[in-house]
Amino acid sequence: MSGIVPGNVGGVREKAKGASLELRLKRVRDLCTRLEADLVRPRIRTSEACQSIIQYTKNTKDFMVPSLWGSIDKREDPYNPQSDQGCCILM
Repeated sequence: MSGIVPGNVGGVREKAKGASLELRLKRVRDLCTRLEADLVRPRIRTSEACQSIIQYTKNTKDFMVPSLWGSIDKREDPYNPQSDQGCCILM
């Protein structure tokens, strides 16, 4: 009975354990890669981002808020469907 381990037929348990460890290693390496990509991403402070958003909304006309910007001409409205030829074309 030397060398025979119960429940370990042909080294199946070691192979399964090795495959599991390889999968865990791959996941950890993938996580490290994602974290390194996050590390080099340029960042700004939250207060700077908020100021940028406030400036954008103050300086950019939003045609969906007429109470703030007033009514506009139909030709200037990007949300108004433009139809110069009518509803149908006859040939």
